[in-house]
Amino acid sequence: MKNSSPASQLRAALALIALSIIWGYNWVVSKAALAYASAADFAALRTLLAAVSLFVVLAVLRRPMGLRDVRGTFILGLLQTTAFIGLTLFALIHGGAGRTAVLVYTMPAWVILFGRLVLGERIQPARALALLLALAGLLLLLGVAPTRVGMASMLLALFAGVFWAAGTLYAKRLQTRARADVLVLTAWQMLLGGLPLALLALALPSPAIHWTPYFIFALAYNTLLGGALAWTLWLYALDRLPAGVASLGTLATPAIGVLSAWAELGEVPSLGEAAGMLLIGIALALVSWQAIRAHRRVNPAMAPD
Repeated sequence: MKNSSPASQLRAALALIALSIIWGYNWVVSKAALAYASAADFAALRTLLAAVSLFVVLAVLRRPMGLRDVRGTFILGLLQTTAFIGLTLFALIHGGAGRTAVLVYTMPAWVILFGRLVLGERIQPARALALLLALAGLLLLLGVAPTRVGMASMLLALFAGVFWAAGTLYAKRLQTRARADVLVLTAWQMLLGGLPLALLALALPSPAIHWTPYFIFALAYNTLLGGALAWTLWLYALDRLPAGVASLGTLATPAIGVLSAWAELGEVPSLGEAAGMLLIGIALALVSWQAIRAHRRVNPAMAPD
């Protein structure tokens, strides 16, 4: 941590609150934006424009923008941008914004599972309990899917979380092999991962984009708030808060997504959905609490871009 004074930590906590609100409400914004553009078109536009916004931030901060491992960064972009953002937006076409947010945020559970299967990491009791709770919540959510379309939407959101987890673990390995500035790495992987989304948007037949004021607002929200500002706030909080606290704070993101979708889109969770979301939320809290107790450093790549 750079500065552990109470005033500095208070500012970091406020930054984390603002970050959670920005990313949480973005689920509603993204869902609404799909009324004006196809999922592929919106995914490509928001990703490439967000990447540009991050490069602007890097230029303002006068940080070097060189890329050491192009191949590795491209693979990371495929996992954490092409697959994660693409699947998330396709899930939102027919899926509720709140429910999709919760399913995507099962990511830490997949990190635990992949860490065991791929890296041979030992699963501690608290993490094993978190994994079981997340699985139980997931089964409850999948059990309330009313139609095949609803089930397909849930599975897309679930796989978005799986690819996010894979990208998180790959970013950790990439940083070990070739240490890079997190903001630089994020900007490049969003740019490189956004190019396949652009090709997909060109290849898939879709109606023309309706450039309404709301759609322009949605792009600006994703680019400026969800991109440049949110990543600046995230890295600021990580530098100044104790290990694990930042990840615990971002647990508010899916909760804000659920509440925003409830208030603005009329998405009222059923009893089964509410129970499933609650179990997943408890699982995420357990993961973060265990990280706090173990004084484990938060992986910056665990933030969604």
